[in-house]
Amino acid sequence: MLTPLLSRRTFADLAAWNGADHRDALAAFRRSAARFLAGAVDPGSLGIEPGAFLPAAEAARTASPDTARDFFETHFQPALLSPAEPGSRGFLTGYYEPEVEAALVPDARFRFPLYRPPADLVKVDDATRPEGLDAYFRFARQNEDGRLDEYPDRGQIEAGHLAGQGLEIAWLDSPVDAFFIHIQGSARLRLSDGRRLRVTYAAKTGHPFTAIGRILVEEGELTLAEADMDGIRTWLAAHPTRVRSLLDRNRSFIFFREAVVEDESLGPVAAAKVPLTPMASIAVDRLLHTFGTPIFIDAPSLVLGEAPFQRLMIAQDTGSAILGPARADIFVGSGEAAGRLAGRVRHPGDFTLLLPTALHERLGR
Repeated sequence: MLTPLLSRRTFADLAAWNGADHRDALAAFRRSAARFLAGAVDPGSLGIEPGAFLPAAEAARTASPDTARDFFETHFQPALLSPAEPGSRGFLTGYYEPEVEAALVPDARFRFPLYRPPADLVKVDDATRPEGLDAYFRFARQNEDGRLDEYPDRGQIEAGHLAGQGLEIAWLDSPVDAFFIHIQGSARLRLSDGRRLRVTYAAKTGHPFTAIGRILVEEGELTLAEADMDGIRTWLAAHPTRVRSLLDRNRSFIFFREAVVEDESLGPVAAAKVPLTPMASIAVDRLLHTFGTPIFIDAPSLVLGEAPFQRLMIAQDTGSAILGPARADIFVGSGEAAGRLAGRVRHPGDFTLLLPTALHERLGR
């Protein structure tokens, strides 16, 4: 059943629709189309059925970028998505793929590892989750006797819990860089021999995510306006003796897998199992949304590229802090410039989902 948070709209209701460039969104949707056609997309609890996307997915294979707007208007109809809290608006943040120097062997400079998943880390669900393990956890530690319990958190891992297991993928020269790669979920690593390695999310301990920027604001170290990525990094650089204790307050810890950088223009393969498209892919709450859904975001107070952010995006990723229906994280791109841009995105916006016509007709209002 479709969520009551959706209400009918027409393309004429979207004031910025006609003037927007939909070519990147079409390219991103085409990447998700293969997943729809393979029957490899799970529905979220908003009730948007993956099977309804099949006609659009088939047509996307041959759709021309020059007719992107016509493509979406032919196969979809808009529906406004209201936030779960009445009277509120949707909210946007940004994320990116960091690019940093790294080494495959530790030395005096490169001392801070990124890890592969350990062998005793296992996925859990409602059927396998042991009594006493919070329902939030999707991963647990499997003990030698088969029992499952909470995996050690960031502080315990950084104190040496995984030492000697050979799980290190690469080593960085900054614990802050490693931490922010955990937050972003991926990175491009520049090795000393000229090679480039990509690491992407593989698993996590399961502990809830805690935003260290929020901690710094609550404790009076930064104002809300100062607590963007640049402000947090500046604070960390000015308080080196407090870095470790602050980072460890985010108990969530991420494990990675290796991947090659196949296309410099695209981001990593993310939760929807397709490469992210800069400025066309968003992370959403995966328990609510169906990956591959086009979402038109109207956020006039967010100015990127000297224009208000009014763009069609495709839901292709998720994140621990991305919770609720009208909540999205914009994938900005890769590298330092993308990081500066992503770090200042904290803006309200309106979310209009493009529903396959057959689903849109069910709204009845």
